Parts: sequence; C-alpha cells; structure tokens
Amino acid sequence: MTKKTKFYVVWKGKQPGIHKTWAACKKAIEGYTGAEFKSFENFELAQKAFNGNYADYKGKKKGTSTLSPQELLTIGQPNYHSISVDAASSGNPGIMEYQGVDTKTGKKLFKQGPFPQGTNNIGEFLAIVHGLAFLKERNSDRIIYTDSRTAMSWVRKKKCNTKLPETSKNRTLFEIVQRAEDWLKKNQYATPIVKWETKAWGEIPADFGRK
Repeated sequence: MTKKTKFYVVWKGKQPGIHKTWAACKKAIEGYTGAEFKSFENFELAQKAFNGNYADYKGKKKGTSTLSPQELLTIGQPNYHSISVDAASSGNPGIMEYQGVDTKTGKKLFKQGPFPQGTNNIGEFLAIVHGLAFLKERNSDRIIYTDSRTAMSWVRKKKCNTKLPETSKNRTLFEIVQRAEDWLKKNQYATPIVKWETKAWGEIPADFGRK
C-alpha cells in the first residue's frame, strides 16, 4: 500500500511555511519555543490553513475551522498584510511591556519594556502609536490589528486617558506617553487601525501568552 502523503504547516517556527515531509517540519520547529504546526491530508488544506490562524486548527482532527460557515462569511479571515500589537501587565498597575509582530509569521517587529509600573491599556495605546510610527517610517500600507477598543478610542482622541497617577516609579513611562501623544498631534497617517476578532480568530498574534 502506498504511504499517504502529508503536508506540514508551520505557523510559528524557525522556518514558517508548508513542508512536504515530517523531517523538514521537524527541522523547522526543533528548539523553537512555542512552535505552532500541524499536518494536513493535501496541499489545498495546508495552503488554506497557512493563510489562516493556528488557533482555528489546533486540536482539530482534519484541519477544519472552529468557526461556523455563517461566522466565516460574516467575519472572514484576517488581513495578513498587517501587523498586530498587544501589551501585557503583571497586575494592573504592574510591570508592563508591549510589542508588535507580523500578523502572518509572528515575527517580532518591535518590543518595549518591561516598565516597572504601568497598565495594560497604557501598553495597548503605546503599542498602536509605535505601530503607526513604525509603518509611516517605512512608507508601508499595511494595517494594524489591536484587540483593545479602549486603546483605539484613546488613539482617535490623541490622548492616553489613563487614571494611573504619575509617580517617581512610572515617570519614564509617562514621558513616553507624552511623546506618543505629541506624535499623534503632529503627524498625519492613513493606516487603518482594526479590531482583532478574538472570538473568531483566537488570540491576537502579538499576544504574550499569559492568560
């Protein structure tokens, strides 16, 4: 009996992509912390999966999406011509950091922190502004995904509307917030800031994985 050919999708690893053998897949993920990969019965399924999100296929036997057909039609798939941003805070307030990644590959594009004291909302706000500056500097037409409606609102208003009081412990962070607000007031940008649909697509690719 002829052995069934499988295709191996690597979303996160040393070499993301579609691999034709387990040996190639293993080489692409070996030693990579948090690698995301799965096998598929044919190339078409593998290609569709690679263009999608690992969370939609994790734990599913045949690579079927966790979304219903109606949800898929309504929400669709993420736009992978994008970057994703997120923040994490150990306590609120607490030690905070934020980062931006390539939505499709998860490749880290920028990261700031940890800061001794901050909040998740401040981090989300700074991550979006950092992303806007990052894309403008490169004259990129990519969009930005965030899972924070609060941060999106603050960016629209060009104001970090935090209730966290400024202290000697977080003074450096507040200086960065002021620079971010000034950047928003002085710069024009056409980059769309889009809400990441967590319920449909899973955690945002920039997620720190601490939930």
